[in-house]
Amino acid sequence: MIVARIGFWAALAFALTMAFLPHPPSIPTGDKVQHMAAFGTLTILAVAGHPHAELLRIGERLSFVGALIEVVQAIPALHRDCDIRDWLADTVVIAGVLIVVHVWRRRNRAA
Repeated sequence: MIVARIGFWAALAFALTMAFLPHPPSIPTGDKVQHMAAFGTLTILAVAGHPHAELLRIGERLSFVGALIEVVQAIPALHRDCDIRDWLADTVVIAGVLIVVHVWRRRNRAA
């Protein structure tokens, strides 16, 4: 649990750094894939690090982080693009991971 919490904060710091850099390193995948990989990883680490937290609360807070990233990227000095579709991609992958976790937990309780 503690390893997942440390991993979560490290992954969040990395994701925010990459999101706020004016010229982040070029990665051959698309922007949406990067968003989804980052928020999928953050969601898994948040759930693993806080196994008793409400899944909806985790989803709400991570989705807020995604929205905040887009707001900050709207700052002209950063030379980044604010795109609501990036936030939607973040939120879709967060919801998808949380649905899988919810189903998995339910199956394990029933067994």
